[in-house]
Amino acid sequence: MRELSLHILDIVENGITAGAGCITIAIEESEPTDRLTIRVCDDGPGMPAQKALNLEDPFVTTRTTRRVGLGLSLLAAAARRCEGQAAVATAPGRGTEVTATFRHSHIDRAPLGDMAATLEVLIVGNPQVDFVYSHRVDDREFTLDTRELKRELAGVDLGDPMVARELMESVRRSLRDLTSGGTPGPGRQPDVEAHD
Repeated sequence: MRELSLHILDIVENGITAGAGCITIAIEESEPTDRLTIRVCDDGPGMPAQKALNLEDPFVTTRTTRRVGLGLSLLAAAARRCEGQAAVATAPGRGTEVTATFRHSHIDRAPLGDMAATLEVLIVGNPQVDFVYSHRVDDREFTLDTRELKRELAGVDLGDPMVARELMESVRRSLRDLTSGGTPGPGRQPDVEAHD
């Protein structure tokens, strides 16, 4: 895949398909350690042990709609190519956590991609699921939590096109500030107003 955000989208969609109600996406970029860490956790039913043990085998999948499970194996290969690794922690009934690490400056590391667009697809397409997104660059951090947004916006549908557009533009600005050295504020939620 050309962008890591597409790997993230695939892993998150697996969690949604499995029945997760809340998914956490955490990205950490560290210049001092030259590491990029991506962590996706869900509260779904967990992954069968067979799949967790065969993380890099694309012919092992939990899906019944296809016989090939490329998502985790492609992510693991991308991480390994960049002096990193991928791991899965899971237990029946206790969710799944997928972690991938990369050498941040590795020439073969794909760019992170458009996380604002990825979040928009997930939030608008899955109104029944809550998402917590955190992105840390060294000592700066941005956080989006749809549970908090729903409380603040008092029942406004995050999937409403005007609300979604404003939300994603706010996320895009905050992430641009974060990665360019600006300060989006510790744990700051995006600024979104309710529309009548």
